[in-house]
Amino acid sequence: MATKMMAANKKGKKENYKIYVKQIEAISKVANLITSGLYLEELLRLIVQVTAEAMSSKISSLMLLDPDKKELVVKATQSISEAYNKKPNIPLGEGIAGMVARDNKPICVLDVKGDARYLNQDVAKKEGLCSLVCFPLAVKGRLIGVLNCYTSKRHKFSKSELDLLAALANQAAIAIENAELDLRARSAEEALTTRKLVERAKDILSQDAGIPPSEAYRLIQKQSMNMRKSMREVAEAIILAKDIKAKNI
Repeated sequence: MATKMMAANKKGKKENYKIYVKQIEAISKVANLITSGLYLEELLRLIVQVTAEAMSSKISSLMLLDPDKKELVVKATQSISEAYNKKPNIPLGEGIAGMVARDNKPICVLDVKGDARYLNQDVAKKEGLCSLVCFPLAVKGRLIGVLNCYTSKRHKFSKSELDLLAALANQAAIAIENAELDLRARSAEEALTTRKLVERAKDILSQDAGIPPSEAYRLIQKQSMNMRKSMREVAEAIILAKDIKAKNI
């Protein structure tokens, strides 16, 4: 009897160790995303995949806050459920996710199908969703979204599971913030480059055609609309043609 108990304890410790290692690996993976340089869409997809694996969840999803509309929008999920992926946006303060986003505090639900606060009862029933934990994603107190984990059976989330999700949510929020900052920086740099190219193309047209710079700019705009190409593409074509002509002289 004692031998069996010792074997059971040993097995239990081994399982706990495996879970611990799995959790550490999950946190490490998400932490590494902070400086990964990935584009936002790919970054979000990896976050929900790692979260789903670490939490053994049926569906894991990430919703970002649209600050202008004050709505949460599903941006990533590892689920292939069309019904879930096409869920309508959730207004701030409404539903479980909306309340989590408004209050910046996590909420656990034992069975979403029996909770009046949950807005998408039809999706929950169709997809067999049961327990839910929804965690806020915040950077320096500023809410940027929520992270959802669903199970297919009733499950009371343990303190260790909530601690793990809190760590994942914190790391994910920082990674998302960095990705958005990088995106804004790239957009600003691209806008500056485009402006310089259009200015150069405008000067070329103005000199070659003997027209005012303002008229040359309008010609580039018109060409862009007629050809259904960006002004940058039209400007690059004008500059390229000028360079080729200069080489042939």
